[in-house]
Amino acid sequence: MKKIILILITVIFVYACKDEKKAEISSMKTETFAYFGEKIDDKKALSGPEIAERYKTLAIGDTLVTKVSASINEVCSKKGCWMKLNLGDDKEVMVRFKDYGFFMPLDAKGDVIVRGKAYVTEVSIDDLRHYAEDAGKTKEEINAITAPEKAYAFEANGVLLKE
Repeated sequence: MKKIILILITVIFVYACKDEKKAEISSMKTETFAYFGEKIDDKKALSGPEIAERYKTLAIGDTLVTKVSASINEVCSKKGCWMKLNLGDDKEVMVRFKDYGFFMPLDAKGDVIVRGKAYVTEVSIDDLRHYAEDAGKTKEEINAITAPEKAYAFEANGVLLKE
C-alpha cells in the first residue's frame, strides 16, 4: 500500500511539473521583445531620421533624454558592450549601456528601441581604434584612423530587441 501511494505521488508530481513548464514556454512565445537593462515600453519612440534631425541641434555636452527606434548596424563582437544604430542617410549612433550594467547578445540583429540620453561627443583616436578592434577590423584599417571624430552618442538605460 505504501508503495502504491509513493508511486501515485511521484506520478502526480512529474505531470504537475510538465504542465507548468508548458505554460511558461507558451507565455514566453507571446513576447515580441527581449529586454535588456531597465524594462521599457515601445511607445512614443523617435525614428532614426527623427533623432538624426534632433542631433543636428545639439552641441558637444548637450543631452536629450529620449527613446529611439532604429536598426542595428553593428554590435561589439567581444562582449556586446556597445552597438551602432542606423539613423538613415549614412548616419549612425554609437550606443553604450549605462554603467556597463547590461550587454547585448553578440549576434543581435534587426530593430531595437533604446531609452536614455542622446548627446554629441568628440571621439578620440584611441577610442576609435579600440572600437575598430572590438568590431574585428584589420590592423591596416585600425592604423588608418588618424584623427578624432565628432559623433552621435547614446547612453541607454533600457533596450527592447524585436524578436
